Amino acid sequence: MSENNKILVMRSITKTFPGVRALDEVDIHVDKGEIHFIVGENGAGKSTLMKVLSGIYPHGTYSGDIVYDNEIQTFSGIKESVNKGIVIINQELALFPDLSVFENVYVGHEVTNGNGIIDWIKTKSLAKEYLDMVGLKVDLDQLVGTLGVGKQQLIEIAKALSQDVKLLILDEPTAALNENDSEKLLNLLCELKNKKGITSIMISHKLKEVEAIADSVTVIRDGKVITRMDQSEINQNEIIKHMVGREIDDIYPKRKKFVDGDVVLETVHFSAFDNGLNRYIINDVNIKLKKGEVVGLAGLMGAGRTELAHSIFGNVNKYTLSGGILVNGNAVKMHHPQDAIKNGIAYVSEDRKTDGLILIEDLGQNITLSNLFKISKRGIIDYFKQSFYADKYVKDLNIKTPSIYQKLRNLSGGNQQKVQVAKWLFANPNILILDEPTRGIDVGAKYEIYTIINELVEQGMSILVISSELPEILGICDRIYVIAEGNQTAEFNIDDATPEEIMKKATLV
Repeated sequence: MSENNKILVMRSITKTFPGVRALDEVDIHVDKGEIHFIVGENGAGKSTLMKVLSGIYPHGTYSGDIVYDNEIQTFSGIKESVNKGIVIINQELALFPDLSVFENVYVGHEVTNGNGIIDWIKTKSLAKEYLDMVGLKVDLDQLVGTLGVGKQQLIEIAKALSQDVKLLILDEPTAALNENDSEKLLNLLCELKNKKGITSIMISHKLKEVEAIADSVTVIRDGKVITRMDQSEINQNEIIKHMVGREIDDIYPKRKKFVDGDVVLETVHFSAFDNGLNRYIINDVNIKLKKGEVVGLAGLMGAGRTELAHSIFGNVNKYTLSGGILVNGNAVKMHHPQDAIKNGIAYVSEDRKTDGLILIEDLGQNITLSNLFKISKRGIIDYFKQSFYADKYVKDLNIKTPSIYQKLRNLSGGNQQKVQVAKWLFANPNILILDEPTRGIDVGAKYEIYTIINELVEQGMSILVISSELPEILGICDRIYVIAEGNQTAEFNIDDATPEEIMKKATLV
């Protein structure tokens, strides 16, 4: 294609942070009206590159040229890139939960009547037009914080359309979505391309999405462009090889077939009533987890899987519980997470940034957080012990970091996730609950997490896995329970489970 057909050319982009070269002479180009994917392992530089493009990292903080619409751009901030039609939607959505849907669509670029006063009637009318474009049917006055992530994602896109977007950048837009919402979003991007000529750049770790809708792909590894692939060349195995620098023949590493063991965790007619919502979010659930077994909890987002995990792990949301929990055959009451820890249960949260880790602290402090008694005497922490254990888990879990004193916010998502696993292994659990353990991490890091799971169960640990990715559930579990609308709808042995049957039970078909 001629240079005139390229909406974006980034030449020799180099970006450094103290001690790290995040981008090294990166060259990419994107054609007008195409969907271009940027893929790579966590820490490869994908998000950094998009922050350079959108002005989050302003001109002068990097070297190289951004050519957009055949003009060299020197954005000093994100407002300048938006004015040119470049809109970025980050993985952490930038919506205001306490504002209404229509207010969020126009926040930051308000519709005024000419006297600096917001025209609310026109704002609401225009917001509806853009929400209709993305196919979102909601009450415009509803607070955004009461909506699910999938609907919030559509509001972000409606907001972008209201800013006359020409180049839409989406950073892991489907990471927190179930398969149904993900498919709707991908279809919307194709519609925007075909009907409005909008160009999209999408960062994603889900390679089936790349195969489904990508017109072209750029693979980045260690801050460098490894290859660019056009549509006819796109192949998952080839992408993986370029991403990780080696071939991964099977993303789900093999382990010995599970041999029947003693039941270590059981819920008996277990229910949880949410007093705020005034309804049961878990209703009469009976699951069993055996020693050395990996059991999956499948279901759609909002089905109640995480609420079940929270209820078992000390009822952190203060639901009204009924029924029983048995640990090694003994009835137990979990009034607080500390009760669960004392009973040998650990919970790796789905939201590592909010509930799982303290990002402004270093690795050593995070890894030892779950069992401070182990490294302290008379209430005083022994920092030599803390360093010893932190070093041990960094080596055992292959956490990539310059040192144990590195702030967690500076690590990639995959390494942050391994730190969260290390934190709970330090509590010496017998039962580990993993809630969306590979959300938002790349294929290489996923493989390492799966390998850690295999090693733990071979040592006799029992693991309950919550995942919205059916291939993951089918690839790593021995048995699967399906949860739908708070009810347990099916149990499958892995040899009998299929994606179709699981989805039928998850959607109550």
